[in-house]
Amino acid sequence: MTSFNLATWIDATPETVYDLSRNVSVHARSMAESGEEAVGGVTEGLLELGQDVTWRARHFGVTFHMTSRITEADGPNHFVDELHDGPFQSWRHLHVFEPDATGIRMIDGIEYEAPLGMLGRFADRLILRRYMIKLISQRNQYIKGAAEPLRD
Repeated sequence: MTSFNLATWIDATPETVYDLSRNVSVHARSMAESGEEAVGGVTEGLLELGQDVTWRARHFGVTFHMTSRITEADGPNHFVDELHDGPFQSWRHLHVFEPDATGIRMIDGIEYEAPLGMLGRFADRLILRRYMIKLISQRNQYIKGAAEPLRD
């Protein structure tokens, strides 16, 4: 099992960042580099507790389909999405939104297990972990850029 945490400070309200983080279209735009698009389940709007979205994306030259479900939600404090069909053995993404006096700290807690057993663990150590951190960082910067102009 691999895990990492990323924190991003955003000058916005927790409600704004919580909603942007659950927005299917915002996610797709933040992942434009990999051509990620929603192709099943909720394909637009906000994901709610118990709802699924299936993504089609191209990573490492391979097209993947991944279906995740919102398994926990306590807006605007946190939510969790978990993979239930896709290329990983397991995937859990905890999204936390901690307010402070001037904005929020958005924390992403990622836990995953690469596919393909020992080969997958080797690939994870070699490139996958760094690639996943880059993807989540890229997504967070997109959300930050979308949220901050909305600040009252």
